[in-house]
Amino acid sequence: MIKDEKGQSMVEMALLLPILLLLLVGIFDLGRVLYTNIHLHLATQETVRLGGLGASDEEMKQFAKNYVHVGDVSLLDVAVQPPQAERVSGEYVTVVLEYPIEFFTPFISRIIPPFSLQTNSTIRVE
Repeated sequence: MIKDEKGQSMVEMALLLPILLLLLVGIFDLGRVLYTNIHLHLATQETVRLGGLGASDEEMKQFAKNYVHVGDVSLLDVAVQPPQAERVSGEYVTVVLEYPIEFFTPFISRIIPPFSLQTNSTIRVE
């Protein structure tokens, strides 16, 4: 007896396609988070370097917002410690950048709530 198997591949594809698409979008999300983290880290290092050379807090904050190109820059939070008035040569200045991340993947975004990527860097003031 010969069975009719004409629709078998279509059923298999219909079962696997959502899983493959979910995996593909998940890989995209993970790459976006890693890229954002690396870019924020580089921006933090360049911004704190300006602070070590004597730049003001406002100059450093503006530089960080101009340097970062990862979406909505208005969401970027830049913190500088200690404030400009308290910085003296030989002491350390720290810059902290924080940027919120939200996943695009449908099921992952329900499981993992939005979170913030945070990077910091410290340098000695010249």
